[in-house]
Amino acid sequence: MTRLFLTLPLLLSLAVPAAAREITIFAAASLRDALDEAAELYSNETGDDTVISYAGSSALARQIQQGAPADVFISANAGWMDALEEDGLLAPGTRRDLLGNSLVLVAGVEGPVDDLTPASDLAGWLEGGKLAMALVDAVPAGIYGKAALEHLGLWDTVAAQVAQADNVRAALALVAVGAAPLGIVYRTDAQAEPRVFVKAAIPRDSHPPILYPAAAMAEKQQFALPFLSFLETGPAQDIFRRHGFTVMAE
Repeated sequence: MTRLFLTLPLLLSLAVPAAAREITIFAAASLRDALDEAAELYSNETGDDTVISYAGSSALARQIQQGAPADVFISANAGWMDALEEDGLLAPGTRRDLLGNSLVLVAGVEGPVDDLTPASDLAGWLEGGKLAMALVDAVPAGIYGKAALEHLGLWDTVAAQVAQADNVRAALALVAVGAAPLGIVYRTDAQAEPRVFVKAAIPRDSHPPILYPAAAMAEKQQFALPFLSFLETGPAQDIFRRHGFTVMAE
């Protein structure tokens, strides 16, 4: 009887499944639809829970610098990831370029699609309305968009009409609800929103390459590394491709 009593707690502990882990992910707003789908697949396969906070990369990076408990950070540009790395906040060896993207000019009404060029009458297309963009000095989509317009010689013609939003999805929403006739967003955002239409493609060589680096936070590898590895598997990459992203592993 005594021997059974001593082994019962061990038997009970073996019968209880391991507790699911909760992985906290800070991710650029433009990843929302694709990453939600990929995270759901990961949770279904592993039993781990994923909690994702979406915002502009600059806002997320600052939150991490101030101590926010992220396990994984996926930025929409290298600069903000560089800042966290310089602060010693990334787990060494975990950083990788995950995805790529491109920019487009979107409108609330459907029409012919062309390339944006130095000869484009962007100011005329606005017809006195606003050009929706993410914050042009802080949020990657806005930084890339301003760089493209400057490269094409169009920035000075529309700068006074730019309506800046906290992140690229907020800029997209301004066009979708009719608050702005045009906006500059990622191609993946345009694909995700049925109320907007691509009016012009923005040349890739008019701005720095759009990359999404991902990394685990320091001392968080136990939770982050399996998830980061999953994002580079075939099923996850298929999800990103379907949503319009370029998979950098190719």
